[in-house]
Amino acid sequence: MDSIDYYNKNANLYFENTVDSNTQESREKFLSVLSEGGAILDLGCGSGRDSLEFIQSGYDVTAIDGAEELCELASIHIGQDVLCMQFKELDFDEVFDGIWASASLLHIVPDEFDEIFQKIIKALKPQGVLYMSFGHGDFAGYRNGRYFKDFKTKAMKDFLTGYPEIELLEIWKSTEDLGEANLDEWLHVLLKKHEDKQE
Repeated sequence: MDSIDYYNKNANLYFENTVDSNTQESREKFLSVLSEGGAILDLGCGSGRDSLEFIQSGYDVTAIDGAEELCELASIHIGQDVLCMQFKELDFDEVFDGIWASASLLHIVPDEFDEIFQKIIKALKPQGVLYMSFGHGDFAGYRNGRYFKDFKTKAMKDFLTGYPEIELLEIWKSTEDLGEANLDEWLHVLLKKHEDKQE
């Protein structure tokens, strides 16, 4: 069973466990470097928890998730359609001022990560901002029916050196509860795309 199968089969439980999770600190850091009312892609929106916060704050939100059952629940929650799309299907060219990937990219298997990350960078406008979060640690593999890739700070910084189009704005750890019982420490990353793609 892959991660999308897991979320389709456990959509209601996952929704209930995560819809009220507090992501305020991360959202405030993300929005503080984002243009007011800008276009946000919620990449792997899950319950739609953060999409709803962004919509209520006046942002133009595009929410996507790969699990059809979660898309249906999230669309009801946020009051607008959620696109059912896998990350490898991303095909946006400098559309978004911000991309929010909260506890979603951690499910990408290694041989797909670079291709998907390039698509994410391409989807950002110049000066656009990317937020992403992973479990903090060294684990990579399957647990509870899903693939997880954790990062420690140095490993994340090493990974980012391969992408000169973006710069690291901030990296921090937290113990906030995002509804994942097996992840009690998180690594948060805030990035900005250069104005000139050739930089």
